[in-house]
Amino acid sequence: MHPFRFAVQGGPWRDPAATVALARTVESLGYDELYSSDHIGGADPYVPLVHAAAATERIAFGPLVLNNEFHHPALLARSVATADVLSGGRMILGLGTGYAASEHEAIGLELRPPKERVDRFDECAAILRDLLTDGSCHRTGAHHDVELDDLGIRPARPVPILIGGFGRRVVAVAGRYADIFQFTGLVHASDGSPTAGGFALAAVERRAEWLTEASDGRRIERSALVQACFVGDDAPSAAELGERFELDEQTVNDTPFALSGSVDQIVDKLQRLRDRTGISHYVVREPEAFAPIVEALSGR
Repeated sequence: MHPFRFAVQGGPWRDPAATVALARTVESLGYDELYSSDHIGGADPYVPLVHAAAATERIAFGPLVLNNEFHHPALLARSVATADVLSGGRMILGLGTGYAASEHEAIGLELRPPKERVDRFDECAAILRDLLTDGSCHRTGAHHDVELDDLGIRPARPVPILIGGFGRRVVAVAGRYADIFQFTGLVHASDGSPTAGGFALAAVERRAEWLTEASDGRRIERSALVQACFVGDDAPSAAELGERFELDEQTVNDTPFALSGSVDQIVDKLQRLRDRTGISHYVVREPEAFAPIVEALSGR
């Protein structure tokens, strides 16, 4: 069982001083990682992280997660390796299949049907793993033919890969290539609009079983991106959060994607969830509010 680790997803990464301040705050509060995102209309997912890494000493950085449809795997591997070298070996590659139809339309890029998207995702994950581990890749597939003896730049160490997703085929890809798998609470319709369709604990447990089956004995850290986080006496009740997400109280009480209550209540919930699902890595967007839980559980 993995010890608890915690991370922050932040942004919007447009101000150099604010970027440095956020990174230093996250590091000083005991978090392990700071993540960006990858959306058309937002900042580049890696450039600000290199800037933040230069102002910190310990924490790791990565995108949560890259839209695989936006990137050619060999060119992406070059960017990730470069960022890893410049950060002293502190980069992570977060990867997902992509979902937002409006973002694809904005740049004239086809959003492939789900099956084709996952087929390409599988190919790209294999190519990226090769290039970020060995610096070379020789693979022929339906979407990419890569015959590359030398990427030209090697990461400081094999870059960890985080894969986030919901469907069984994506979980299977994670079982083969991921170091971290992130369970998804929000699932998306064909146009990219989100719902809380992955919040139920039973859905998380089912995917945890799929991951165990697909991993063939590999130890994969299990993660959750928290969609609602409130710590303290004024934290909303399960009923109030249920109205927000259109869920019943029991689902909110059980899910790893909504954390609300006292420090002791949240600590107890995370320990119970780790026992049931193996989730030990949590990403939040409220670094100061969540810091007491980091202090209580980090490394345990």
